[in-house]
Amino acid sequence: MIQSKTWKIVTLVLLIIAAVLIYMFCGDMKEFEDRIPSVEKTQFIDHGDDWRDLRYGEMIPVYRKGVKLYMEVYNTVNSNELPEDLWEKIDTDTLAKEYGAMAVLANGPRHWVVNKIEAGSMSRDGKIANFGGIEMTQRAKLHTTIFHGNLGSKKYTEHVVNRETTYYYLKGNMVYELISPAGDVYRMQSYSQQADPNLTIEDLETLGDKLDLPDGWTYRARVLDEDSKLTADGKAYIINDELLNTYQKMR
Repeated sequence: MIQSKTWKIVTLVLLIIAAVLIYMFCGDMKEFEDRIPSVEKTQFIDHGDDWRDLRYGEMIPVYRKGVKLYMEVYNTVNSNELPEDLWEKIDTDTLAKEYGAMAVLANGPRHWVVNKIEAGSMSRDGKIANFGGIEMTQRAKLHTTIFHGNLGSKKYTEHVVNRETTYYYLKGNMVYELISPAGDVYRMQSYSQQADPNLTIEDLETLGDKLDLPDGWTYRARVLDEDSKLTADGKAYIINDELLNTYQKMR
């Protein structure tokens, strides 16, 4: 009887510990979803029919609860092309304090290497926010942990981003791809001028010569002989190289 009671107590303690650990890892993050104030959209721009080499930027507020991280991704598409004078003045530390965030990441300038983008309601109808005079639309949300790091902090490592998008790459255009040791293909969606301000789209054909690729990884640039598209139906599997160029997994 004593042993039975002891085991019941041990079992109860283990259940409590398990509940605490689950909360630490998987606690509700909804409390952070309204931290970034929404504004009425006042900035509009027509990017034209071909978005290849279009300049844009992103802001990514990061929140933490236990070991879990919650991030929102905002970008300038359909609002502006990231005015340089305003972008240079943004103070991410001040924004983090204002929004009660662990950090706010300024991701840009960036340039698309896609020809066109179609967004589903998840990524098209996000709220509008104003970052230092630059309006941006919420395009994606990301849940991860401190062990996995912030978006883009670990190179050649997958992050899952919640968004609905279709990227179109048209025949006759060059695409840039990373191939993992397992044979997975990740196609570049945009290049960054953060680590290398002088990087241009013309440099991407020979970018593999500049990258310190992990063992078993390869880089290739090729011209498409037919139209191609890259779709994310709610989830996109993203990696970054050490120059912060971004690639999405082909599925």
